[in-house]
Amino acid sequence: MRRREFILALGGVATSPLSAAAQQSHRVWRIGVLHFIPEQASPGFTAFRKRLGELGYVVGQNIAIEYRWSDQAQRLPALAVELAGLRTDVIVAGEDTAALAAKQAAKDIPIVTVVFNSDPVTAGLANSLRRPGGNLTGISILAPEMAAKRLELLREIIPGLTRVAVLWSRQDTNHPALLRETDQAARHLGVAAVPVEGSEDIEDAFQRIGKERIEAINMLVSPQFFRIRAKIAELGLKYRLPIIGGEDGFARLGGLLNYGPSLIDNWRQAAVYVDKILNGEKPADLPISQPTKFDLAINLETAKALGLTLSPNLLALASEVIE
Repeated sequence: MRRREFILALGGVATSPLSAAAQQSHRVWRIGVLHFIPEQASPGFTAFRKRLGELGYVVGQNIAIEYRWSDQAQRLPALAVELAGLRTDVIVAGEDTAALAAKQAAKDIPIVTVVFNSDPVTAGLANSLRRPGGNLTGISILAPEMAAKRLELLREIIPGLTRVAVLWSRQDTNHPALLRETDQAARHLGVAAVPVEGSEDIEDAFQRIGKERIEAINMLVSPQFFRIRAKIAELGLKYRLPIIGGEDGFARLGGLLNYGPSLIDNWRQAAVYVDKILNGEKPADLPISQPTKFDLAINLETAKALGLTLSPNLLALASEVIE
């Protein structure tokens, strides 16, 4: 297996000595986490805990973590109010829907957003990327830029590609903007992007896709799709449609490929931001950072089942190849 990391300009975060805040043994910092999946199902949260440990924070000694989650966006505001009422020192939001709920509930509590799916400035969550202002900062995943890259990967796999279904969810407030970005990227590549809503009945969505002369599917990143990504991969094989997603683990679950920023790295960076805030820095002054590592995972077994031949050049770029 050949591996290569996709790296942007910013470097990774190295392990550092114990921070000043972590060394205050008499103080127990309270960290709230608001997420769309349970603690046990989140590999990112595990990485977050590990990175906090590297920085000198130990649950039960100098930190307490209050974890709240719901897979229903309408429940997040109430959970955010609950976290604010616990007098948390900082709230970590798993993505920007949770961040918006936290910002509305906690005007004075610092917020670190692990994943900005949309432009935080356009969404009204920050004044600018360099100086967010207010009580919120975090890490972007460059979602609009990823739309074009995923289409390019599909076109490389399927020469002469003309029609791609874009699987989106009406429950995700970021998706209308991402649909526009994807359509623009598709037009530039000479490909027709056909939006297909899939949050209510995913089986029905694939039946509709089957009637549209679709050659491949681009699945937008969404909490709704993350929970059912194994089912989506299964339906891709059933309908013999290549699917690319940005969800961690999608290729390992049977999808053809996933490409995007490493969300594990985002969670580790979030732990560093939490440390900076506990040491007195303000979210308003912490730039919203860009991802530093991009993962391309390819499932060769799925490619074979779909009758696709992948080029050696593409395989050489993969950070993970499932055989």
